[in-house]
Amino acid sequence: MAAADETGWWRGCVIYQIYPRSFQDTTGDGSGDLRGITSRLAHVASLGVDAIWLSPFFKSPMADMGYDVSDYQDVDPMFGTIADFDALVTEAHRLGLKVIIDQVLSHSSDRHDWFVESRASRDNPKADWYVWADTKPDGGAPNNWLSVFGGPAWEWDSTRRQYYMHNFLASQPDLNFHNAEVQEALLETVRFWLERGVDGFRLDTVNYYVHDRWLRSNPPLASSVAGTNSETNTYLYQEHLFDKTQPENLAFLKRFRALLDEYEDRAAVGEIGDEGRSLQTLAAYTTGGDKLHMCYTFDLLGPQFSAAHVRGCVEAFEAAVSDGWVCWAFSNHDVVRHVSRWTRPGSDPDTVARFSIVLLSCLRGSICLYEGEELGLEEAELAFEDLRDPFGIRFWPGVKGRDGCRTPMVWEAGADNAGFSTAKPWLPIPASHRARAVDVQNIDAASVLASYRATLALRREHPALVRGSIRFLDAEDEILAFIREGGGERLLCVFNFAGELGNWPLPPDIGTVASIVGGEAVVEESKLSLPELGFFLGQLG
Repeated sequence: MAAADETGWWRGCVIYQIYPRSFQDTTGDGSGDLRGITSRLAHVASLGVDAIWLSPFFKSPMADMGYDVSDYQDVDPMFGTIADFDALVTEAHRLGLKVIIDQVLSHSSDRHDWFVESRASRDNPKADWYVWADTKPDGGAPNNWLSVFGGPAWEWDSTRRQYYMHNFLASQPDLNFHNAEVQEALLETVRFWLERGVDGFRLDTVNYYVHDRWLRSNPPLASSVAGTNSETNTYLYQEHLFDKTQPENLAFLKRFRALLDEYEDRAAVGEIGDEGRSLQTLAAYTTGGDKLHMCYTFDLLGPQFSAAHVRGCVEAFEAAVSDGWVCWAFSNHDVVRHVSRWTRPGSDPDTVARFSIVLLSCLRGSICLYEGEELGLEEAELAFEDLRDPFGIRFWPGVKGRDGCRTPMVWEAGADNAGFSTAKPWLPIPASHRARAVDVQNIDAASVLASYRATLALRREHPALVRGSIRFLDAEDEILAFIREGGGERLLCVFNFAGELGNWPLPPDIGTVASIVGGEAVVEESKLSLPELGFFLGQLG
């Protein structure tokens, strides 16, 4: 097992996330579909990535855009059919792309047959498949747990005359992982897709699976007690000790891994949302070679953009995780696009985009790109009436939600709806996005798209970047400097996060430095000069 862990395709791979509803529409209903994805896979392959990750396409009422599954073993008609999925896998494999699909195991839709049966009575065969609890004597909820989407994490059901738990929407009841039958049923749905040839799984909210069986209330955060918490979402006022990240989850992840290991060359990446404990949880979930292959956290998906922050996150991971693996990402379907998060007033978004992909490609770990970031797309500004995201609608205007990063891909600048659909798209397409369409950037050697292709090609050419070690060097101000070593080479990577020229004194024992890529960076006898958001990658002799 250890040897496979060291050589598996997932270690150091580049993943491209596709949000199916926004990639390509072929049916003229304004929403993307599986056939659309298949028709555009050549573009994805041209980037030089190793795998695609498909956000949910399962049968769903779409209360949370597919993260509320009503049938784990079928495709929602909005996206097509099982045959369309099989064709997608075949084409992806022909192009040399692995296929990773989203598995939403912590909760289902309230329209799933399992929940319909579970809520019907307290003594039916699936009565214990979800998290049910009696009221307090005064009719209140069993404890103080909160939903990520606002309000209590408990919903009263008048049929069973009990509360059920939901970490997200009330229409997304939590499955009871303390029930062995539930675990077995979920693993069988995973096997269904393994048999169809998928290469891996992205596990949604992987640390939310198991709840405290005694339903103990969460304590408040220290900042809440001190009156310094000013979050827009009350969920962040608690220390989530009992509603997620329970030790029993490790046993399920071992069962999940054992199932994957029955098949050749399969892998899993978990999403960890664990405020203040994410790296410790990542370590627990990925070490030992018997649980997940890798995980990603939200540490680099926030507004912080500095040399100190990146170094702190990476060093904390390296210290916490001995034999586990991380997947770094700067953008995904749940956060504001990183070009918008990190572009300072007066700065050039394209410069931020180029800087970011080189930085991401030089970090130790696997990396994940999000559709449209290869075009340098910024967050779309949407009106309230255009929102479809229940989170954004719930917390508007303090939080604008996730629709701004989910707008449709732009393929052809001059076509109707930028080539995405012949009908009105499910979310508006900003004019600024249309100007960055794939067909425009394909013929521009200086485009962000060209930079992505060149950078990912560079990463493939240097084994030290894919699987090598990382060691940070002393640097001041906004300079980030580190050495990647492996595969018989040593590479110097330096990044200037500052909004002005930065100088970094070369260490006296650095040896010879031969530039690989660096743009306007200048190597002098004793220092390296980098412009605003400049970077340098050099071979060390």
